[in-house]
Amino acid sequence: MNKISYLIVSLSILSLSSVSAQTKKTAATAKPFPAEVARPKLVVGLVVDQMRWDYLYRYYSRYTNGGFKRLINEGFSVENTLIPYTPTYTAVGHTTIYTGSVPAVHGIIGNDWYNSETRKNVYCTEDSTVVTVGSTPSTEGNMSPKNLLATTITDELRLATNFRGKVIGISLKDRGSILPAGHAANAAYWYQGSTGNWITSSYYMKEVPTWIADYNKLKLANKFYAKNWETLYPINSYVNSTADEKDYEGKTSTFPHQLTQNIDKNFDAIRSTPYGNTITLDLAKLAILSEDLGQDNITDFLAVSCSATDYVGHAYGPNSIEAEDTYLRLDKDFEEFFNYLDKKVGKGNYTIFLSADHGVAHVPGFMKENKLPGGTVSDRDIVFKLNSFLNDKFKVNNVVLKSMNNQIIFDHDKTDNGSVSFDVIKSASIEFLKRMDGIANVVDISRISIATIPEVQKKMITNGYNARRSGDLYYILDPN
Repeated sequence: MNKISYLIVSLSILSLSSVSAQTKKTAATAKPFPAEVARPKLVVGLVVDQMRWDYLYRYYSRYTNGGFKRLINEGFSVENTLIPYTPTYTAVGHTTIYTGSVPAVHGIIGNDWYNSETRKNVYCTEDSTVVTVGSTPSTEGNMSPKNLLATTITDELRLATNFRGKVIGISLKDRGSILPAGHAANAAYWYQGSTGNWITSSYYMKEVPTWIADYNKLKLANKFYAKNWETLYPINSYVNSTADEKDYEGKTSTFPHQLTQNIDKNFDAIRSTPYGNTITLDLAKLAILSEDLGQDNITDFLAVSCSATDYVGHAYGPNSIEAEDTYLRLDKDFEEFFNYLDKKVGKGNYTIFLSADHGVAHVPGFMKENKLPGGTVSDRDIVFKLNSFLNDKFKVNNVVLKSMNNQIIFDHDKTDNGSVSFDVIKSASIEFLKRMDGIANVVDISRISIATIPEVQKKMITNGYNARRSGDLYYILDPN
């Protein structure tokens, strides 16, 4: 189970800025603010999906001088910055970074949430009014930022420059591209696993530019599949990771990972390899070149999310050799990307920030193997057991509609019109859930202000609650 501490997005932002730093001045020495201040020609936002803060130093000795180390040594690390909320997922983290707000305000409370009126899950960027652009029609392209309730820093840049500054989002994941780019973006591109194409939607344009179409024709996934995936260095040098073969890692958990069988057949498989980051950053470089980003004095913004780290982390675990190898390869990709920025945009002309959308807890199998507490909780199991309990106790059938995002959603048609009051049902549910393995505490979200839980948890739950989209009860998991 996730530790509650991992349900916090800690914005440990590394900034490599080529703009002159401002120093503190006293009122007596401060000079009038100049009419024109130095502005970067290009801002690059880098979000590494599932990157824990400790990875900066865990693998530090193995990084090149031009990747993560360059950010640390030439920039600065903001290590005491925190926006407390829960739960943390890809969509929520990206949105919080780029809005500076919390789910209670920006509305993105999960990758998905449940609409109790329509009785359907809502995907964070789904939009049935738009269609795929850049490939064959599919639901993969029916996406836009319409569910985002707040503006982003990228939106504010568009407003501040009277829409002259360009904003482009790029990520394997639609949500990692669309949400950072905001409402007013020039473009957002994401990867279509069924075809190997980079696509967008009609929200942004009627057809993709030539440079995207030409890039898609290359089918670069095949190039990397032909290489297979072997460790970058001798496998016995990966001392920061657990042994290569572990039952809890999945079916193909040992190096070398064979990829050639995916050529022209499974373009989606590249997501769970470090090459997914490579093709993302290659597209970012092409966007800079083709869209002339950072080529004038009007600031542009390129929002890039590296998603392969998340796919690898979920497939093999954060302590796996695969995870370590992915970060070592990402470091080299970053070095190449930064060098490209130096040449194309110019040193002194761009600013980079690095953050993560969320961290990751160790997998339960790893924890148990090392005599540490760990386990899992099933949403389906929670719904089944809670419904059975409430039916036996109050003769209300299937009153629980959903358990997701650590929340319980009730059928209000039944709770509002039944013989038993909703408050009684909620109170009984809370006491029942508290007795379930893996659940540490449960609170009525509508009464969070008087909940007898630590203030830090109370603040996180409050910040994560959106009245129009969240559930009725919130359950807090055991630390592991």
